[in-house]
Amino acid sequence: MKKIINTDKAPAAIGTYSQAVVHGGVLYTSGQIPIDPKTGDMLPADFTQQAHQVFKNLAAVAEAAGCGLQDAIKLNVYLQDLEDFAKLNAVMSDYLSEPFPARAAIEVSRLPKDSLIEIDAIIAVP
Repeated sequence: MKKIINTDKAPAAIGTYSQAVVHGGVLYTSGQIPIDPKTGDMLPADFTQQAHQVFKNLAAVAEAAGCGLQDAIKLNVYLQDLEDFAKLNAVMSDYLSEPFPARAAIEVSRLPKDSLIEIDAIIAVP
């Protein structure tokens, strides 16, 4: 049985998807982009600011499911520009510590709302 996760501390799902789903003790998040959940506005086109907001949004969804980013098993990171890879690692170090989750970082041609970054996560629920 799957359990739908929803929190007002992360951007609301707009469309035919949920913020996250828990099934079999694992949380599967939808992709998070740098939208401020309080205002619904996209952050300015600054990679570091956007990346911090994405991690805050992911953390809020994880918390609503009873876990945290440190429980992450796998992150899928989508970047508009792989030149931001070093900045991504710097921001990630603010939210995660060893043992780190597995990760894919992929350059894509475009993201929703022209975001510079989007991340979805697979997280263990204790």
